[in-house]
Amino acid sequence: MSLAFAIGVGTKNQKNEWLEVFYAKPVYQPSETLLAAAKEALGYEGGNQAIEASSDKLNTLAAVLGSQGETEQAAIAQSAKDSKSPVVITILEEDSQSSTTPEVYLKLHLLSHRLVKPHGVNLNGMFGLLPNVAWTNKGAVDLSELTQKQLEARINGELLAVKSVDKFPPMADYVVPAGVRIAATSRVRLGAYIGEGTTIMHEGFVNFNAGTEGTSMVEGRISAGVMIGEGSDLGGGCSTMGTLSGGGNMVISVGENCLLGANAGIGIPLGDRCTVEAGLYITAGTKVMMLDDQNNSVETIKARDLAGKSDLLFRRNSVNGQVECKTNKTAIELNEELHANN
Repeated sequence: MSLAFAIGVGTKNQKNEWLEVFYAKPVYQPSETLLAAAKEALGYEGGNQAIEASSDKLNTLAAVLGSQGETEQAAIAQSAKDSKSPVVITILEEDSQSSTTPEVYLKLHLLSHRLVKPHGVNLNGMFGLLPNVAWTNKGAVDLSELTQKQLEARINGELLAVKSVDKFPPMADYVVPAGVRIAATSRVRLGAYIGEGTTIMHEGFVNFNAGTEGTSMVEGRISAGVMIGEGSDLGGGCSTMGTLSGGGNMVISVGENCLLGANAGIGIPLGDRCTVEAGLYITAGTKVMMLDDQNNSVETIKARDLAGKSDLLFRRNSVNGQVECKTNKTAIELNEELHANN
């Protein structure tokens, strides 16, 4: 079964290189009927391809899709044939390493549309295919062309506002998943997976290939590759260590109903119902004193030995500075009314 099919409208620079692509309705694991239509209308012969389509090809594709009952994709093709921007049909037969910018953008869309979960699609080699561009109120602009575009805008009595300079655009400019609140959309990158019921406050940040399973409060940083379980709360300024920023090969995650206090941080995965007190950063090598139910010291171990375990409370002894861990008898409960995102 093929991985994905999508009709996209994108932006190219003056060198005819892709800067970005928007896919309105990507299809995960497309039917054989959809692929057969692509073969008939576009000459698609298999493999992973990004096929730039002319108005005539799109018109033919729309007719073939419509005749085979693929009405949603037929409507997109019909609308796209009048596009002033370049149109690309991207087909991923298998989940192999991408070779074009449109392929990478389709995979990022699959994540943000919740069609695949973080670590569920091959993103190897993606950085070399994502150009660093200026994201403006007029869309993506090649950095070498930015000054001229700004001048042209000023001459026309307009302002070309640069919102960011990055390889990744804000997710909400491409995908807004149902049932979420995002206070500052610039802080959530395309390729983030934001579960229904999640609230991301102004200081919350979610990187690509990372996100939340469901109802969660995010006031801290979710780094690349990190997944947060249902019902967990990330306090203001807290941080999760991603594999791209010193986490090594250990995949960091947070289980269900966990609490990371303000300015806390983790470099190990947490199981369910864990709490890390405010201001405490735990790395894999942190020495942790294990306590019994009477708060007596049992043994000292490294935090990596507790990776993925549930019902733990991490705290720092305010007298001697020792990091301590004991069984967490309580679990946090998010206010249902406060976090309703309907």
